[in-house]
Amino acid sequence: MAVLVVYCQPGARQTRIAGLHDGKPKVQLQAPPVDGAANEALIAFVARRCGVPRSQVRITHGHTSRLKRLAIDGLDDAAALSALMDG
Repeated sequence: MAVLVVYCQPGARQTRIAGLHDGKPKVQLQAPPVDGAANEALIAFVARRCGVPRSQVRITHGHTSRLKRLAIDGLDDAAALSALMDG
């Protein structure tokens, strides 16, 4: 299981990786930070980039914060980070 910490920016023009923020991947999300929409968008985006089903990606810490810890089943840390940044 991979564990990644990402920085999220909800309400962006498009959903994408926007480099690094304090050494962590910065994910810009088109979804607004309302009713969990940004969290759901983050899970879908990370699952798609890592090539795993959405059910294998979950937020383990930071549900209401911009800094989120994700657990991704089926990948190790290096593979998940590479897929997210290079995907």
